[in-house]
Amino acid sequence: MNRLNKLFESKKERLLSIYFTAGYPALDTTVDIAEALEKAGVDFLEIGFPYSDPVADGPTIQHSSEVALQNGMTLNRLFEELKYIRQRVSIPILLMGYVNPMVQYGVERFCKKAAEVGVDGVIVPDLPMYEYETLYAPTFKDNNLSNIFLVTPQTSEDRVRKIDGLTNSFIYLLSSSSITGKNLQVSNAIEDYYKRVKGMNLKNPTVIGFGISNQDTFNKACEYARGAIVGSAFVKFLGTENYLERIPEFIKSIRDSG
Repeated sequence: MNRLNKLFESKKERLLSIYFTAGYPALDTTVDIAEALEKAGVDFLEIGFPYSDPVADGPTIQHSSEVALQNGMTLNRLFEELKYIRQRVSIPILLMGYVNPMVQYGVERFCKKAAEVGVDGVIVPDLPMYEYETLYAPTFKDNNLSNIFLVTPQTSEDRVRKIDGLTNSFIYLLSSSSITGKNLQVSNAIEDYYKRVKGMNLKNPTVIGFGISNQDTFNKACEYARGAIVGSAFVKFLGTENYLERIPEFIKSIRDSG
């Protein structure tokens, strides 16, 4: 059992995860931001490793990736920064990014380094399920890393069940097939999709991401899943002054239901 499994075992609702890009707004801020988020009551973190062609990301996260790369963020640099993160941060940590930098770095080497610094799982939106299953699953398992799969409204029931069978922590439910940063519009069709997945009684919990930006969208997502992930709204917030000391008020604005 890694930290993710323990979290989902102990907390059954309203889990809040925050995504931010390593190296944005500046180098050497990753651990400070992570620590501030834990202190503010976030349940688990997604740290993005930047890539020059982030196809699933909207303008906000694309911009953060560009700035991070200009700042000199690389996978080597990220693992160097994360070397001592477990002395300051105890909540689960996921790395999120694209398959190309992972393959260039070496998938086995990547997984080994991730495990060494205390990472619990990886989200790679463009890693094909077949490739994961046939090439990389043993490496993830050997390093006690969860691979988080994404499901969209277009994903067939067979594929959702296949993903559920390959998953050992949670399934990332995309609120739409669009890019990150779009506001969550809960139409009848989206609501039906949430209900459909919920009605499948999967063995793994689901968490909703893409378009979660405020208390209303967080509350709505939590009706259908165990929690939600805030990405673009927080990355945008990191572009404001004195963001580090204001992180508690940002989290309060998402989480407070009263």
